[in-house]
Amino acid sequence: MNSLKHIFKFCLIALFLASCVQEDDNTNYVDNIEAPSNISAAVTVTQDNTGLVTLTPLGEGAISFVIDYGDGSGTSNEIEPGDSVEHTYTEGTYEASITGTGINGLTTTVTQQVIVSFRAPENLVVTIENDAAISKQVNITATADFATMYDVYFGEAGNDDPVSANNGESVSYVYQEAGTYTIRVVSKSAAIATTEYTEEFEVTAILQPLNSAPTPLSRNTEDVISIYSGAYTNVEGTNYFPDWGQAGQGSGWAEFDLNGDTMLQYINLSYQGIALADGTSVDLSGMEYLHLDVWTAEGINTIETSLINNAGGTVTEAPVVSALTAGEWTSIEIPISDYTDQGLTVTEIFQLKFVGDPWASGTVFIDNIYFYKEPTMVSTGLAGTWKLAQEAGALGVGPAVGDIGWWNCDADCVDLRACYYDDTYVFGTDGSFTNNLGSETWTEGWQGGSDSCGAPIAPHDGSNTATYVYNETAGTVTLNGTGAFIGLAKAVNSGELSNPADAPASVTYNVDFIDANTISVYIEAGAGVFWQYKLVRDGAVVSPVVGTWKLAEEAGALGVGPAVGDIGWWNCDADCVSARACYYDDTYVFGTDGSFTNNLGSETWTEGWQGGSDSCGAPIAPHDGSNPATFTYDDSTGTITLNGLGAFIGLAKAVNSGELSNPVDTPASVVYNATFIDNNTMSVYIESGAGVFWQYKLVRI
Repeated sequence: MNSLKHIFKFCLIALFLASCVQEDDNTNYVDNIEAPSNISAAVTVTQDNTGLVTLTPLGEGAISFVIDYGDGSGTSNEIEPGDSVEHTYTEGTYEASITGTGINGLTTTVTQQVIVSFRAPENLVVTIENDAAISKQVNITATADFATMYDVYFGEAGNDDPVSANNGESVSYVYQEAGTYTIRVVSKSAAIATTEYTEEFEVTAILQPLNSAPTPLSRNTEDVISIYSGAYTNVEGTNYFPDWGQAGQGSGWAEFDLNGDTMLQYINLSYQGIALADGTSVDLSGMEYLHLDVWTAEGINTIETSLINNAGGTVTEAPVVSALTAGEWTSIEIPISDYTDQGLTVTEIFQLKFVGDPWASGTVFIDNIYFYKEPTMVSTGLAGTWKLAQEAGALGVGPAVGDIGWWNCDADCVDLRACYYDDTYVFGTDGSFTNNLGSETWTEGWQGGSDSCGAPIAPHDGSNTATYVYNETAGTVTLNGTGAFIGLAKAVNSGELSNPADAPASVTYNVDFIDANTISVYIEAGAGVFWQYKLVRDGAVVSPVVGTWKLAEEAGALGVGPAVGDIGWWNCDADCVSARACYYDDTYVFGTDGSFTNNLGSETWTEGWQGGSDSCGAPIAPHDGSNPATFTYDDSTGTITLNGLGAFIGLAKAVNSGELSNPVDTPASVVYNATFIDNNTMSVYIESGAGVFWQYKLVRI
């Protein structure tokens, strides 16, 4: 019986419902299931000039199918996944429509050509190729005029069943052994006669890795002893082919270069030594594991790895055998205790030895040979619990460090993403790292979320064990553990993730301490794409003025009078607030790091003493927010001091010495009095000369 190349994929809905019933009857999740995909049909015809065609609908996520035959005869009954339908056509070319329906009623329809011809196929063209990535796999495509389908006989002993495919589609087959095989292709139409093609084809095996071994995690220098790895500093002077006689058995050595990534290649491996430089040994008593990555095409089932010690001039050794998987990298982790439990002393290891099984019959590629222990961190300034600062601009992206002009989370965004701004990043004193996201965080479309608050999505849900390495000198922190992240999960060193499955095992960030409780973190997620985060230490005492403020957009929020609470001389009424809209959207930003910023936008209210015209206009230096500034808040005296030329609250002209008549007279520091009406409302005044009180009502945004 012919074997179709297609694998039927469908949901066993009844079984699912029977086995997944919970007390929670909420089925809203069904609404999020996508419409069926990859809809098609396998088409076979009888070679008897009757025009009888069998159509087997295929698709992912479909619980039923309907086929419109395309010849005007109507549609089929409902077809369950895995079933087929027969239909008799007259000779001709038809456009059949296959519709797949999902569990939630969503449908997907595709059109597929069905050719019914009572002529034998003509102009048969067959392409046979070795697969570039899968060893001993052959890919075949056959196309012919008047053909509906074709069968392929691969010529391997013990397998006489053909693989079938629609005309023009491809089939694949993996041989047990490399070699030359007779491949026969039979192209079929609805006619009794068929057309054949035969070729003697050499099937090849892939004998070397196509991809590099997994990249080792970042580790502290004291936590690793590297013998051969591009990720760490290797023991100097190591001889990777000392030739202890194995060359005479046909074994050889080379350093294989895979697109700039070098690795050891041992040919016809019988036994192979690695020797440290004369007089050199390493003490492994403080290490916990030996790691190596091994790739073999075939011929070697296991590799024996021995450590050789020279304690006190007495040479001893112990082996550990590890299984290998052909055609892929095998990452081997051997506990040092596997050696010491055999009685081996590991204080003066000066050689390693590899033995292949079967003996001298295959080639191995070996990379990343190192000993390591779990991180033994000492407490650093980074240790502790951190979270994103709950202020506009604490999360953003731009073309350079310090520039978040492409996009940043403003005050409304911070409020919308409250479920995200309460997430914490925990750096343990033992080198552990944890993302604590709670029951909800901000989830995005690339994760399978909906750009809204929702349950954390693996692997970026904090469920995987993770560690960190903080390099204070370089100003970097590396998180080791799939799914561990700071800021946005999608921003990694190689770019921006489009699928959670692509999450790397390690991510490195740049870290700069603004003060003991505030850090600036960035990552270059692809060339010239800088995601930037401002984190504050959780639990640290934060000044109550920290945040973004602006004048309340109401009558009387700006005024002047002879005493605090009296703005009878002049105040900005409702018409004034409307006329000065360019001023009432100005913000005053008090940072957790003690920074202060006037954000005035492209326009603010400018006055004659500045060179303005008592109207909206471009901000005028030095009162344009261009100079760096800081603030201090003294809650005992209720004062805010701004340090920085041109920094101000309310009206720039009102300073402690009076009212400015020229921008050049601007002082370097101004002191205001502040009273909190509530946590988000502040009353501020300044005595601008004896008995002249300028007064402002600010609200937090």
